[in-house]
Amino acid sequence: MNPKSCLNCGHEISGEFCPHCGQKADTARITPHSLIKSDLLGSIWHLEERFFRTLKHVLFGPGRMAMDYISGKRIKYYNLFSLVLILFGFNVLTMHFYLDLSPAEIPKDSAKILQFFSKYSKTILFVIIPMLGVNAFFIFKRMKLNIAEHFIVGTVSLLGILILFLFNDMVSLIGLWKPAAEIFGILDKASFVLFILFPAVTYWNAFKNSYSNLACFGEYRYCMF
Repeated sequence: MNPKSCLNCGHEISGEFCPHCGQKADTARITPHSLIKSDLLGSIWHLEERFFRTLKHVLFGPGRMAMDYISGKRIKYYNLFSLVLILFGFNVLTMHFYLDLSPAEIPKDSAKILQFFSKYSKTILFVIIPMLGVNAFFIFKRMKLNIAEHFIVGTVSLLGILILFLFNDMVSLIGLWKPAAEIFGILDKASFVLFILFPAVTYWNAFKNSYSNLACFGEYRYCMF
């Protein structure tokens, strides 16, 4: 294949992408067909695909996803910190909707707690990740991860908590409809238990194989001596 010049930066390219700026080699003139298919639908589908794939992995394999991300497998995932901000925004919106629709049903103490979390939510949000990361750094020293890598595991754990919080808020909103109140009340309690346990699930999912391998290695050495 004869090399050609990149239309963006002018460097020679012979593969699918320019090695200098990363633009695709097959970039051509914009037509109505390419505008709809590639620029509009293609970009939306690409973002949505990564977004929902990341949510799925956070819920059903948070630890494995965190370790993949740390090991360098990142292109298939949505940016973790952008996702934290998006989910945080959705949580704030759904919580305000719930407070507006059912102010009389919320006890005063609970309302004060909700108002506190609403007022200081950004501070709480950015304290959770360092808190989880620092604790894990000392608890899981055998994993040989640095503090920033532990922050990634903590971020994935926070993402799971935010997803479950969002689910809990939506369940609470639907539960305001009296015929569905009982069943959605059960789902509300179940989701509350899940987001309390989620950090433990994340770290277990991340480190279970490594610790079992270390245990097996220790038993092997014991048997040898």
